[in-house]
Amino acid sequence: MAEGERQSPPDSSEDIPPATQNFIIPKKEIHTVPDMGKWKRSQAYADYIGFILTLNEGVKGKKLTFEYKVSEEAENLVATVVPTCLAAAVPEVAVYLKESVGNSTRIDYGTGHEAAFAAFLCCLCKIGVLRVDDQIAIVFKVFNRYLEVMRKLQKTYRMEPAGSQGVWGLDDFQFLPFIWGSSQLIDHPFLEPRHFVDEKAVNENHKDYMFLECILFITEMKTGPFAEHSNQLWNISAVPSWSKVNQGLIRMYKAECLEKFPVIQHFKFGSLLPIHPVTSC
Repeated sequence: MAEGERQSPPDSSEDIPPATQNFIIPKKEIHTVPDMGKWKRSQAYADYIGFILTLNEGVKGKKLTFEYKVSEEAENLVATVVPTCLAAAVPEVAVYLKESVGNSTRIDYGTGHEAAFAAFLCCLCKIGVLRVDDQIAIVFKVFNRYLEVMRKLQKTYRMEPAGSQGVWGLDDFQFLPFIWGSSQLIDHPFLEPRHFVDEKAVNENHKDYMFLECILFITEMKTGPFAEHSNQLWNISAVPSWSKVNQGLIRMYKAECLEKFPVIQHFKFGSLLPIHPVTSC
Protein backbone atom coordinates (compact mmCIF):
# COMPACT_ATOMS: atom_id res chain seq x y z
CA MET A 1 0.00 0.00 0.00
CA ALA A 2 1.33 3.45 -0.87
CA GLU A 3 2.60 5.66 1.93
CA GLY A 4 -0.11 8.24 1.26
CA GLU A 5 -2.88 5.67 1.65
CA ARG A 6 -2.03 4.32 5.08
CA GLN A 7 -3.86 6.91 7.08
CA SER A 8 -6.98 8.86 6.23
CA PRO A 9 -7.88 12.09 7.97
CA PRO A 10 -11.19 12.76 9.62
CA ASP A 11 -13.91 13.72 7.17
CA SER A 12 -14.53 17.38 7.86
CA SER A 13 -18.22 17.00 7.05
CA GLU A 14 -18.50 14.60 9.97
CA ASP A 15 -16.20 16.58 12.24
CA ILE A 16 -18.06 19.89 12.34
CA PRO A 17 -18.17 20.65 16.06
CA PRO A 18 -21.56 21.08 17.68
CA ALA A 19 -22.48 24.54 18.89
CA THR A 20 -22.05 23.31 22.45
CA GLN A 21 -18.41 22.25 22.00
CA ASN A 22 -16.07 23.90 24.46
CA PHE A 23 -13.22 25.40 22.46
CA ILE A 24 -10.03 26.14 24.37
CA ILE A 25 -6.90 28.18 23.83
CA PRO A 26 -4.22 25.71 22.65
CA LYS A 27 -1.21 25.29 24.89
CA LYS A 28 2.10 23.45 24.90
CA GLU A 29 2.02 19.90 26.25
CA ILE A 30 5.42 18.53 25.16
CA HIS A 31 7.87 19.76 27.81
CA THR A 32 10.47 16.99 27.90
CA VAL A 33 11.82 14.40 25.48
CA PRO A 34 9.82 11.56 27.13
CA ASP A 35 6.65 13.57 26.39
CA MET A 36 7.22 12.83 22.69
CA GLY A 37 5.49 9.49 23.25
CA LYS A 38 2.28 11.33 24.16
CA TRP A 39 2.52 13.33 20.93
CA LYS A 40 3.01 10.28 18.70
CA ARG A 41 0.02 8.54 20.32
CA SER A 42 -2.18 11.63 20.30
CA GLN A 43 -5.31 12.38 18.31
CA ALA A 44 -3.54 15.57 17.18
CA TYR A 45 -0.71 13.59 15.55
CA ALA A 46 -3.14 11.22 13.82
CA ASP A 47 -5.29 14.08 12.52
CA TYR A 48 -2.34 16.21 11.47
CA ILE A 49 -0.47 13.53 9.50
CA GLY A 50 -3.75 12.28 8.04
CA PHE A 51 -4.46 15.81 6.80
CA ILE A 52 -0.98 16.11 5.25
CA LEU A 53 -1.34 12.76 3.46
CA THR A 54 -4.83 13.53 2.15
CA LEU A 55 -3.57 16.76 0.57
CA ASN A 56 -0.62 14.79 -0.80
CA GLU A 57 -3.03 12.45 -2.61
CA GLY A 58 -5.23 15.33 -3.75
CA VAL A 59 -2.49 17.18 -5.66
CA LYS A 60 -0.92 14.09 -7.21
CA GLY A 61 -0.16 14.66 -10.89
CA LYS A 62 -1.69 18.17 -10.98
CA LYS A 63 -0.14 21.49 -11.96
CA LEU A 64 -0.54 24.66 -9.91
CA THR A 65 -2.70 25.93 -12.79
CA PHE A 66 -5.09 22.98 -12.41
CA GLU A 67 -8.72 24.12 -12.45
CA TYR A 68 -9.96 23.00 -9.06
CA LYS A 69 -13.35 23.13 -7.46
CA VAL A 70 -13.69 25.38 -4.44
CA SER A 71 -16.63 24.95 -2.10
CA GLU A 72 -18.89 27.86 -1.28
CA GLU A 73 -17.61 27.75 2.29
CA ALA A 74 -14.02 28.28 1.11
CA GLU A 75 -15.04 31.27 -1.02
CA ASN A 76 -16.86 32.78 1.94
CA LEU A 77 -13.72 32.31 4.00
CA VAL A 78 -12.14 35.22 2.15
CA ALA A 79 -14.86 37.57 3.35
CA THR A 80 -15.96 36.19 6.69
CA VAL A 81 -13.04 33.97 7.79
CA VAL A 82 -15.25 31.97 10.17
CA PRO A 83 -19.08 31.94 10.18
CA THR A 84 -20.80 33.65 13.10
CA CYS A 85 -22.13 30.31 14.33
CA LEU A 86 -18.55 29.16 14.86
CA ALA A 87 -17.28 32.38 16.42
CA ALA A 88 -16.39 30.50 19.60
CA ALA A 89 -13.75 28.57 17.65
CA VAL A 90 -11.89 31.68 16.51
CA PRO A 91 -9.58 32.13 19.54
CA GLU A 92 -8.49 28.50 19.35
CA VAL A 93 -7.94 28.38 15.58
CA ALA A 94 -6.24 31.79 15.52
CA VAL A 95 -3.42 30.57 17.76
CA TYR A 96 -2.09 28.36 14.97
CA LEU A 97 -2.19 31.21 12.45
CA LYS A 98 -0.30 33.48 14.83
CA GLU A 99 2.33 30.77 15.35
CA SER A 100 2.84 30.29 11.61
CA VAL A 101 4.74 33.44 10.64
CA GLY A 102 7.95 33.00 12.60
CA ASN A 103 9.26 34.37 15.86
CA SER A 104 9.21 38.16 16.14
CA THR A 105 11.89 38.21 18.85
CA ARG A 106 14.43 35.90 17.26
CA ILE A 107 13.39 36.87 13.71
CA ASP A 108 13.54 33.24 12.70
CA TYR A 109 11.32 30.82 10.82
CA GLY A 110 11.32 27.07 10.21
CA THR A 111 9.35 23.87 9.75
CA GLY A 112 7.66 24.27 13.15
CA HIS A 113 6.08 27.51 11.98
CA GLU A 114 5.13 25.85 8.70
CA ALA A 115 3.49 23.03 10.70
CA ALA A 116 1.48 25.62 12.64
CA PHE A 117 0.01 26.91 9.37
CA ALA A 118 -0.83 23.37 8.26
CA ALA A 119 -2.46 22.85 11.68
CA PHE A 120 -4.44 26.08 11.12
CA LEU A 121 -5.77 24.70 7.82
CA CYS A 122 -6.48 21.33 9.45
CA CYS A 123 -8.53 23.10 12.14
CA LEU A 124 -10.51 25.01 9.50
CA CYS A 125 -11.38 21.63 7.96
CA LYS A 126 -12.35 20.20 11.33
CA ILE A 127 -14.83 23.02 12.04
CA GLY A 128 -16.26 22.78 8.52
CA VAL A 129 -15.03 26.10 7.10
CA LEU A 130 -12.98 24.15 4.57
CA ARG A 131 -14.00 20.75 3.24
CA VAL A 132 -12.22 17.68 1.96
CA ASP A 133 -13.40 18.69 -1.53
CA ASP A 134 -11.21 21.80 -1.15
CA GLN A 135 -7.99 19.80 -0.78
CA ILE A 136 -6.47 20.97 -4.08
CA ALA A 137 -7.40 24.59 -3.40
CA ILE A 138 -5.98 24.32 0.13
CA VAL A 139 -2.56 23.47 -1.30
CA PHE A 140 -2.54 25.43 -4.57
CA LYS A 141 -4.37 28.57 -3.48
CA VAL A 142 -4.04 28.98 0.28
CA PHE A 143 -0.79 27.22 1.19
CA ASN A 144 1.01 28.39 -1.95
CA ARG A 145 0.02 32.00 -1.16
CA TYR A 146 1.33 31.49 2.37
CA LEU A 147 4.65 30.35 0.86
CA GLU A 148 4.83 33.50 -1.25
CA VAL A 149 4.29 35.69 1.81
CA MET A 150 6.88 33.83 3.87
CA ARG A 151 9.45 34.01 1.09
CA LYS A 152 8.94 37.75 0.88
CA LEU A 153 9.48 38.01 4.65
CA GLN A 154 12.58 35.81 4.42
CA LYS A 155 14.04 38.08 1.72
CA THR A 156 13.02 41.36 3.37
CA TYR A 157 14.07 40.60 6.94
CA ARG A 158 16.74 37.98 6.23
CA MET A 159 15.05 35.68 8.73
CA GLU A 160 17.24 33.11 10.42
CA PRO A 161 16.40 29.43 9.82
CA ALA A 162 14.86 27.97 12.99
CA GLY A 163 16.51 24.66 13.80
CA SER A 164 18.20 24.35 10.42
CA GLN A 165 20.58 21.43 9.92
CA GLY A 166 22.56 23.51 7.46
CA VAL A 167 23.88 21.80 4.37
CA TRP A 168 22.68 18.42 5.68
CA GLY A 169 19.05 19.51 6.02
CA LEU A 170 16.49 19.35 3.23
CA ASP A 171 15.85 23.10 3.29
CA ASP A 172 16.41 25.97 5.71
CA PHE A 173 12.75 26.94 5.95
CA GLN A 174 10.21 24.57 4.36
CA PHE A 175 9.38 20.89 4.04
CA LEU A 176 5.72 20.44 3.06
CA PRO A 177 6.00 22.01 -0.43
CA PHE A 178 8.67 19.41 -1.26
CA ILE A 179 6.27 16.62 -0.25
CA TRP A 180 3.25 18.01 -2.07
CA GLY A 181 5.42 19.26 -4.94
CA SER A 182 6.90 15.82 -5.52
CA SER A 183 3.37 14.38 -5.51
CA GLN A 184 2.43 16.84 -8.27
CA LEU A 185 5.22 15.42 -10.41
CA ILE A 186 4.36 11.72 -10.02
CA ASP A 187 3.97 10.12 -13.48
CA HIS A 188 5.04 13.33 -15.24
CA PRO A 189 5.63 12.55 -18.93
CA PHE A 190 9.15 13.99 -19.08
CA LEU A 191 10.25 15.68 -15.84
CA GLU A 192 12.22 13.27 -13.66
CA PRO A 193 13.92 13.90 -10.29
CA ARG A 194 17.26 14.41 -12.04
CA HIS A 195 15.81 17.44 -13.84
CA PHE A 196 15.31 19.60 -10.76
CA VAL A 197 19.05 20.32 -10.63
CA ASP A 198 18.90 21.48 -14.26
CA GLU A 199 18.55 25.26 -14.38
CA LYS A 200 16.74 25.26 -17.72
CA ALA A 201 14.15 22.70 -16.59
CA VAL A 202 13.49 24.66 -13.38
CA ASN A 203 13.12 28.00 -15.18
CA GLU A 204 10.68 26.55 -17.71
CA ASN A 205 8.45 24.68 -15.25
CA HIS A 206 8.63 26.30 -11.82
CA LYS A 207 5.32 28.16 -12.21
CA ASP A 208 3.48 24.84 -12.48
CA TYR A 209 5.18 22.84 -9.73
CA MET A 210 5.79 23.69 -6.08
CA PHE A 211 8.91 21.52 -5.87
CA LEU A 212 10.61 23.42 -8.68
CA GLU A 213 9.51 26.74 -7.20
CA CYS A 214 11.29 25.71 -3.99
CA ILE A 215 14.44 24.88 -5.95
CA LEU A 216 14.33 28.24 -7.73
CA PHE A 217 14.01 30.08 -4.40
CA ILE A 218 16.99 28.18 -2.99
CA THR A 219 19.17 29.11 -5.96
CA GLU A 220 18.14 32.75 -5.58
CA MET A 221 19.02 32.80 -1.88
CA LYS A 222 22.23 30.74 -1.91
CA THR A 223 25.45 30.93 -3.85
CA GLY A 224 27.91 28.28 -4.96
CA PRO A 225 27.43 24.79 -6.38
CA PHE A 226 24.02 23.26 -5.61
CA ALA A 227 25.63 20.01 -4.46
CA GLU A 228 27.49 21.95 -1.76
CA HIS A 229 24.80 24.23 -0.32
CA SER A 230 21.91 21.70 -0.70
CA ASN A 231 23.57 18.31 -0.46
CA GLN A 232 20.45 16.46 0.72
CA LEU A 233 18.44 17.67 -2.27
CA TRP A 234 21.33 16.89 -4.59
CA ASN A 235 21.26 13.30 -3.36
CA ILE A 236 17.48 13.13 -3.84
CA SER A 237 17.92 14.09 -7.52
CA ALA A 238 19.45 10.63 -8.04
CA VAL A 239 16.26 8.84 -6.95
CA PRO A 240 14.71 7.14 -10.01
CA SER A 241 11.05 8.18 -9.66
CA TRP A 242 8.90 10.90 -8.13
CA SER A 243 6.78 8.35 -6.30
CA LYS A 244 9.89 7.11 -4.48
CA VAL A 245 10.92 10.70 -3.78
CA ASN A 246 7.45 11.40 -2.38
CA GLN A 247 7.38 8.34 -0.14
CA GLY A 248 10.90 9.03 1.07
CA LEU A 249 10.09 12.64 1.91
CA ILE A 250 7.02 11.59 3.92
CA ARG A 251 9.20 9.24 5.97
CA MET A 252 11.81 11.96 6.34
CA TYR A 253 9.21 14.53 7.45
CA LYS A 254 7.97 12.22 10.18
CA ALA A 255 11.51 11.44 11.37
CA GLU A 256 13.15 14.85 11.02
CA CYS A 257 10.24 17.13 11.92
CA LEU A 258 7.33 15.38 13.64
CA GLU A 259 9.54 13.18 15.82
CA LYS A 260 12.04 15.86 16.86
CA PHE A 261 11.59 17.37 20.31
CA PRO A 262 13.07 20.80 19.37
CA VAL A 263 10.25 21.16 16.80
CA ILE A 264 7.30 19.60 18.63
CA GLN A 265 7.98 21.25 21.99
CA HIS A 266 6.46 24.41 20.49
CA PHE A 267 3.32 22.72 19.08
CA LYS A 268 0.12 23.66 20.87
CA PHE A 269 -2.86 21.44 21.65
CA GLY A 270 -6.51 22.34 22.09
CA SER A 271 -9.94 20.79 21.58
CA LEU A 272 -9.51 20.45 17.80
CA LEU A 273 -6.00 18.98 17.91
CA PRO A 274 -6.01 17.32 21.34
CA ILE A 275 -3.16 15.68 23.19
CA HIS A 276 -5.28 12.74 24.37
CA PRO A 277 -4.51 9.36 22.79
CA VAL A 278 -6.09 8.57 19.44
CA THR A 279 -9.55 7.11 19.76
CA SER A 280 -9.75 3.53 18.50
CA CYS A 281 -12.50 2.75 16.01
